[in-house]
Amino acid sequence: MNVLLCGSSGFIGRNIAKALVTAGHRVMATRSPAGSADAQAIAVDFSRDTDPAIWLARLKGVDAVVNAVGVLRDTRQRPIQVVHTEVPKALYTACAQAGVRRVVHVSALGIEGSNTAYAQTKLAAERHLLGLTEQGLLDGVVLRPSVVFGANGDSSKLFVNLAQLPVLMLPQAMIRARIQPVAVGDLALAIARLLQESRSLKGILPCVGATPLSMADFIGSLRQQLGKGKALVMPLPGFMTTLSARIGDQIPALPFCTETLSLLEQDNVAPVQAFTEVLGRRPIGHQDLVKTSWH
Repeated sequence: MNVLLCGSSGFIGRNIAKALVTAGHRVMATRSPAGSADAQAIAVDFSRDTDPAIWLARLKGVDAVVNAVGVLRDTRQRPIQVVHTEVPKALYTACAQAGVRRVVHVSALGIEGSNTAYAQTKLAAERHLLGLTEQGLLDGVVLRPSVVFGANGDSSKLFVNLAQLPVLMLPQAMIRARIQPVAVGDLALAIARLLQESRSLKGILPCVGATPLSMADFIGSLRQQLGKGKALVMPLPGFMTTLSARIGDQIPALPFCTETLSLLEQDNVAPVQAFTEVLGRRPIGHQDLVKTSWH
């Protein structure tokens, strides 16, 4: 199967590409118009390509589309409304016009009920894809992963760095919030299987690890996996939480910002059964993430 993979150079995209190739698919990677190391990749611009007609030529010979493009912050170079909503809507409309029925959209768990720009723009693209699916024009599936863990992931690096600290200060809401971290390899494998054995699956698929746990317990588990003793966890005063998030807003290289804080303050969990069925086994648990996903 020829698979157009949007976001192939990102943390999740690279792992998806590897899983697709292993499964025997031909990956048609994408790159920005400025160019990349892969001269054979298809040039796309997720900050501008909002016309379905632009995508039609790119879909010739394509059997399925996987969209793993995402941004956390709204910037002039990559406006979040365009990247998350307008361009994916144009792409999915073009898929319907070109007869490329299988479309996999990587979204995020916990966005329903969130007023963040990240959540609202992700939801808008989901609704468009699911609407085309309900009309019988596409076989669309929306993947909603919890926190995705793996080597070279920005959020993973943040959690591992926190796990190195003997004294850990976290916002009170983050200490209470529950997550269900999913190994990036499991997420990628699920996508490969959705293009094979599970091709009939449509709709929304939560992608989660084996068991939920609090954010503080997750960091404690990582610390234990790294061979360190138990850390002292203390609540971060509210004014320091707000200040650190605002500093992150001004420094794009930092993974922690106001949007991140808002998303991390709410539960990010779901039943594991549907994801287990797609994988053909139980997903990797949080206690095994370092040895299976960090190297």
